[in-house]
Amino acid sequence: MSCRGHIVSTSNKRTVGHLNRKKDARMMNNTKETQAKLMKGLLDLIILQFLNDQPMHGYQIITRIRKTFGVYFGPSTIYPLLGTLEKKRFVKSEWDMSTERPRKVYRLTTEGQNLLCFTEDSLNFICRKIGTPGTLKNGMEETAHHAILRPLMRKLEEPRPMM
Repeated sequence: MSCRGHIVSTSNKRTVGHLNRKKDARMMNNTKETQAKLMKGLLDLIILQFLNDQPMHGYQIITRIRKTFGVYFGPSTIYPLLGTLEKKRFVKSEWDMSTERPRKVYRLTTEGQNLLCFTEDSLNFICRKIGTPGTLKNGMEETAHHAILRPLMRKLEEPRPMM
């Protein structure tokens, strides 16, 4: 036994507590990596969801993603994605010249709202097929995307301070 009460491994003189901490750190890294992959795969949906709440400029979107999810996607990721969404007519941009620094403000279009609804329905369908239970915003129990994407959806549903 060590002075802290841990069982000492005779083969390498490390404590079992040390090995458990190492295992926990690896699991945490795997979890964060998985969440980051999910976020990257759903980044367009996240942006559409943010724009569904209110029009925003690119830097606001970057900041909101970082504050909401703790993941940083920089301008080299966000602006090309916004450009693609605009070319596909899911978002529309206008220059806001009312401030001292002109900003390109993005708004969700009707096509963007339709895509957002379709994507949410598709996630619900996938989750029902794999048998993942969850709860929707209105409190009704249903097999939904919440179970798989619970942390992501919680963040999207939380009230957010204005920037």
